[in-house]
Amino acid sequence: MKAIATMGGWLERRAPWQRVALAAVLVLLALTPAILRYLVFWPLDQWQVDVEVYRQAGESILPGRPIYEAMAGAPQLLPFTYPPFAGLLALPLALMPFGAAGWVWTFAQVAATTAIVWYAGWQLLERVPVWWRAVGFALLTAPMRWLHPVNDGIRFGQVNAFLVLLCLLDLRRPRPGLVRRIPPGVLVGIAMAIKLTPGVFVVHYLVCRRWKEAATAVGTAVACTVGTWIVLPQASFAFWGGALQDPARLGPNAGTANQAIRGVLLRIGPSGTAGTVLWLALALGVGVVGFWLARRFFVAGESVAEVGTVGLMACLISPVAWVHHYHWIVPVIFALLGAAPLVQRPRLYAAGVVTVWFLCRLPWWGISWLNHRDWPRLPGRLLQNAGMAGGVVALGLLLWMYRRYVRAGADSIHEPTPPR
Repeated sequence: MKAIATMGGWLERRAPWQRVALAAVLVLLALTPAILRYLVFWPLDQWQVDVEVYRQAGESILPGRPIYEAMAGAPQLLPFTYPPFAGLLALPLALMPFGAAGWVWTFAQVAATTAIVWYAGWQLLERVPVWWRAVGFALLTAPMRWLHPVNDGIRFGQVNAFLVLLCLLDLRRPRPGLVRRIPPGVLVGIAMAIKLTPGVFVVHYLVCRRWKEAATAVGTAVACTVGTWIVLPQASFAFWGGALQDPARLGPNAGTANQAIRGVLLRIGPSGTAGTVLWLALALGVGVVGFWLARRFFVAGESVAEVGTVGLMACLISPVAWVHHYHWIVPVIFALLGAAPLVQRPRLYAAGVVTVWFLCRLPWWGISWLNHRDWPRLPGRLLQNAGMAGGVVALGLLLWMYRRYVRAGADSIHEPTPPR
């Protein structure tokens, strides 16, 4: 504590620009290992493979080639799986060299994750002394960079950071100044037009009887989709009439990277009709609990927990949820922390459990274990499916947080002005 007090005194004597500069250095230091690993030393044939897919879609649009017949280069040979609207947004990537596109996309992801920390952790940051705030923000951001889902997003060049940020900005209350003039529901609608999964937030709006937001989200998604249909009719027919119904385009559903409930069942059984029925039953149970809990958070004004709950539930009940889809764990961690984790210590411990869980690359530890054929199989299987298990644990801790703190009225922190 003495060291912290000494550091605080030193920061208090620094000019604001010096504190911001120190925070920027800390953020860059935290980012350096991922940059070196995935952008500098990563094998070129596996480099930013999803950026290559997006760029391939943009390159197909420019001369009028079919988007959904194109494949990224060997050895991946991955198809474009997003709606045509996402292909339009990928056009800037097609206008720059692949190497530049990978670097630009990575730093855009980093910026989006940094913004998620800022907007999800605002209650905590508002209570930090002003001279600590920039450095405290950097110290909160650093471990989020190392989370397995966030790291995988950087490794592949994924879109999840942007989707989480759009939904968080749309639902968070008080509404951030950055989007105050944008009607609620618009950003969720844009996220839906890019990728179908955020449509779960429309169901959440309906459960909460937020008819206007639901209508706005659907209307925005439809407007983006119809507008794209006018510009790209062939691609739109190809996606909505065929590519959307082809699960093989998503990759091996039974692979370890699929950490949805269905992915676990595909690996451990049962198979066939029994497996499908079990998955639907489990998904229904998780969905009922998730939507109920998210509605309770909405009523209580806990919007960060509301967003984290819906996003996390979507990963669990979706047919496919790759590890990087669990980017939603970032707002979940800040929801668990709350505004005063040093006062409410159990919340700090709960957030710590989730953070450590997702810092570890447990599914791949499981694969390494299973590769030793003379070792017991059960520990390896448990580790292999630990991403899904971590999602269940995090959802359970959100339920615990609601029952212990939110429902009991221990959290009454809604008055600070949100960061702009």
